Amino acid sequence: MIWGEATRKRLAERALERQLAYQQRKAEHVRGREEEIITAMMRSSTNVREKLEMFRPIKADARVVEVGSGAHGLIFYFGAEHRIGVDPLAVSYGSLFPRWQRRAQTIAAVGESLPFADQSFDVVLCDNVVDHAESPRKIVGELARILVPGGLLYFTVNIHHQFYAFAAGMHSSWRAAGVPYEVGPFADHTTHLTLAAARSLFHNLPLQLLSANSNIDEARARARKLPVRHMGDRLKRVFFKNALYEVVAQRV
Repeated sequence: MIWGEATRKRLAERALERQLAYQQRKAEHVRGREEEIITAMMRSSTNVREKLEMFRPIKADARVVEVGSGAHGLIFYFGAEHRIGVDPLAVSYGSLFPRWQRRAQTIAAVGESLPFADQSFDVVLCDNVVDHAESPRKIVGELARILVPGGLLYFTVNIHHQFYAFAAGMHSSWRAAGVPYEVGPFADHTTHLTLAAARSLFHNLPLQLLSANSNIDEARARARKLPVRHMGDRLKRVFFKNALYEVVAQRV
């Protein structure tokens, strides 16, 4: 569904509010478990770097940015000398999780309008972010804009069966009409992308896709193994949810 700019902005603002509240609660729970969290973050960063270096080595002086670095982003343990994290909630996250947030420069900004010149970075990361934002398409356009020619992009987003895209659209309709009832997963995201919609984000951009994969079959199998706690779990067994679309691309 196509929404007006004001509606999309309200949806994105609400998603940010909910994300901040979630991370504030989480900060209380992780106290005393920082080493455990750091180990998991280091593992994730190493895995992504290894995927990128299958296509091209990343130099020690590479300029690396993560758009949507969030509370526990890849950038903090990516291992690059010049690294920047960008997130609308960067200031709050710096206070909540100083142990690792201080390992990289962070900037409070939205992905749809990045405060960088064209072709500023050798590596751009964007890990499961754009479906929380006002305009996924604008963000992907910005990711391409700030990459140098030959630079590498790592991108992921959750994808879902068309059923959830339709349900998310209905949820947005009644929220836009002022109905106060919220369904958590739909309020946390501005859109639920299908595989086709995720692929279309890269159309007509100066990017060459080096690798593009989704784990839809794995998401379906995972749902069938989980115990059924409520109707949502039953739906996931029929209509897959939270599969991952993962892209490695280079700027041409």
